[in-house]
Amino acid sequence: MLKAALRNLLAHKARQFMTVLAVCLGVAFVSGTLVFADSTAAAHRAAASKNFAGIAVTVTPKEPAPTAGAEPSGGGLDDALVRRLAEVPGVAAVRPNADGAATMNAADGGPLRVRTGANLAGAYLPGADGEDSRYPLAEGRAPADGGELAVDRATADAGHLSIGDEVTLAADGPVMTKRLVGIVTTTDTRVTAGGTLALFDKATAQRLFASPGHYTSIDLSATPGTGQAVLADRVTGVLPAGRAEATTGTAQAAQQAIYVDTLTRGFAKVPMVFAGVSLFTGSFLIVNTFTMLVARRTREIALLRAIGASRRQVSRAVLLESLLVGLLASAAGFLLGLVIAALLPGVLSTGGSTLPEGPLVIGPRPVLAALAVGVGVTVLAAWLPARRAARVAPVEAMRTAGQPPATTRTRARGPAGLALLVLGGGWLVALTGAEDASEENLRDAMAGCALLAAALIVLAPVLAAPVIRLTGRLTGRFGITGRLATRNALRDPRRTAATAATLMISTALVAGLSVIGHSTGQALDRQAAAGLDADYVIGTRTTMTGIDPAAVRRVAATAGVRTTSAVTDSTIVTGGRVRTVTGVDPGTVTDVLRLDFVSGSLKDLGPGRVAVSSTLAREHGLTAGGELDLAMGRNQEPERYTVVGVYKDNPTAGDAVGARGEVAADSYLPHTVQRLLVRTDGHAASPATERLLRTAVGDNPLLKVQSRRELVDEAAGTLADLLDIMYGMLAVGMVISALGIVNTLAMSVAERTREIGALRALGMDRSHVRRMIRLEAVTVAAFGTLLGLAAGLFAAWAVGSLAGGAISQYSTALPWGTLLLVCLASLTTGAVAATVPAHRAAALSPLTAVAEA
Repeated sequence: MLKAALRNLLAHKARQFMTVLAVCLGVAFVSGTLVFADSTAAAHRAAASKNFAGIAVTVTPKEPAPTAGAEPSGGGLDDALVRRLAEVPGVAAVRPNADGAATMNAADGGPLRVRTGANLAGAYLPGADGEDSRYPLAEGRAPADGGELAVDRATADAGHLSIGDEVTLAADGPVMTKRLVGIVTTTDTRVTAGGTLALFDKATAQRLFASPGHYTSIDLSATPGTGQAVLADRVTGVLPAGRAEATTGTAQAAQQAIYVDTLTRGFAKVPMVFAGVSLFTGSFLIVNTFTMLVARRTREIALLRAIGASRRQVSRAVLLESLLVGLLASAAGFLLGLVIAALLPGVLSTGGSTLPEGPLVIGPRPVLAALAVGVGVTVLAAWLPARRAARVAPVEAMRTAGQPPATTRTRARGPAGLALLVLGGGWLVALTGAEDASEENLRDAMAGCALLAAALIVLAPVLAAPVIRLTGRLTGRFGITGRLATRNALRDPRRTAATAATLMISTALVAGLSVIGHSTGQALDRQAAAGLDADYVIGTRTTMTGIDPAAVRRVAATAGVRTTSAVTDSTIVTGGRVRTVTGVDPGTVTDVLRLDFVSGSLKDLGPGRVAVSSTLAREHGLTAGGELDLAMGRNQEPERYTVVGVYKDNPTAGDAVGARGEVAADSYLPHTVQRLLVRTDGHAASPATERLLRTAVGDNPLLKVQSRRELVDEAAGTLADLLDIMYGMLAVGMVISALGIVNTLAMSVAERTREIGALRALGMDRSHVRRMIRLEAVTVAAFGTLLGLAAGLFAAWAVGSLAGGAISQYSTALPWGTLLLVCLASLTTGAVAATVPAHRAAALSPLTAVAEA
């Protein structure tokens, strides 16, 4: 039986190759992603360790108490402390730092590589040799005064900056202009992961990030034989009590590696998603391939049974074939995975984000995963065909014609599939009344969609006949070739359904998410139109940054600006949850912000009074005139506020609206403005107007100038990224579906050799044979596409209510263009996949084909 299994494996190399290729894709994504993740993590650790090489201990200030006589920032880290630290036993060298954050503009005036926590700035502090060893100069010289600047090489390249250029940047306030005099290199992973580095002379850095004569940290290196923990204890003894603390370099490297890992962790998820899709859809191809092979070898298996092979031996022989295929696919997939792991850093290093470089790390986890996934999926998928092979009776060896598929399973399939359909569909329909996208509702939606997919997979063979007969009315227009193609597709509904399953699942995913994405985009657009009368919103990137008052005045005086309303953003804490509060000027906000009030209004807004959103009101049972306890901004103790109105949820207004003076007084950056709502004359939004507004705010990279359209695009950004992943899944699904169609048609052509020969003998020419095979493939693809579209559209309609709970203007809208492209892509996949089988069928000699037994 072992020899028989090996012989059969070698006898069907072409078909097994397609199975190997399908499994190989899934294994490659799994193993490649794991190797990529291990390699990236190792590179993070290596880069972080290199950043802190030679640093044994770092001294940093503790946050000073907010008292009236508090010392300026720096926490006592001055030149006197530097001298005391130099005398501590075990300290080899002391290097003070004045570090902070600064955001720069590129040469075209747009913000450059803005990343939270990764726009670094500091002082270039030369040592005895005149150079700062942390930042080797690659070009130019070090900054010497307050008007000069140095940046890292990656930032200069990304922003198209050259020595001598004027660079605009901002730390935490007005825009500064510096002349670029030097370009340095750095291994800091926060910068190489997509951030920026700006270096000033010491005095300028101290003024920006600490205070004159003070530092933000002090790095210490140790003498040989002195441990970091020991030195940290000694240093702690000379620090100002409660004002500064010592941290070892090892601890800092670990913290930085964790931080950078959080920035890039999501990169490993996308390939794993593709791996899951590849393996799931590939399992249909494996089942179909082994089912067809078993059916093709019915007489051979019956002969083995007749000469003494037991059922267990036959089953084991088929499973052995699948094991060998799985091993081969695992090995090939692992090798392909190494290629993927090597290419992923370059593919994912986009938008200014660069992953750390390092050698591939091949541990036991990727190898074991490749074997477990490749062998496990293949053997499990071949288990049912193996059982079917074991049930072949010896009497089958005497049959001369193939038998039609058994109907017993088909009769049981219908009720089982219908039960799953009712359960899954009912589960999704029950969600149509959901008011929000809570975690529980999302879990229910995923469970309902999974049941719906399972129902379609079970029902597909039952639905094949009516659906294919319906599509046959179109293929029948091609004459006898079209009618024959329809009948061929109906010959084995189970095989047809298994072949179409991959396209069905892929189409359902893409169609459903496309509908939800399109509907959400239109709803956000309607919400912006209904809730925002401003044409532009100028805002800071965090609540810890304010807009320069001079910039506010310049915006208001800009030509074409009708109304400028200043907004202060802060937070409130109520009911144990942190919410957003928007401080507005009642006199101007009505011209730029549309609040649709359910009850009350803004006319009584003032100290001790707020308006709240419908969601917040519903959670607390509030109406106009009610009272709400909340803590605003920096206040720790809740105060009682009167609710003057309840408005429909509005993303611009947030959870609550208060008087700007009161909100600003308690904000994290007191008496500042975080947003400007700008309405132009005649709602004239244009690139020219946007350019004027950017000029009015001094091209400050800390500020975003966004039109209403850009705000909608930003709100829909996450869903747009998800849709991109889905389109990638569709491509993977189409590749595997094409393999399945090729496999099915190749088997079908082999089974119908005499039939095709007879057709050729009766006068059908080669072009008509090719057309017949292609139409059969398109029929199978159309079947899968129609079922996928139906499932995707139904799920999108049902699940869309979850988005409707968060966006009141949500309604299901069909993206006809996208759906049409999906259909065309699926049908094209079928037609292209039929090329090789059609060519082989047309090449059959009529006499030879008819003569075959």
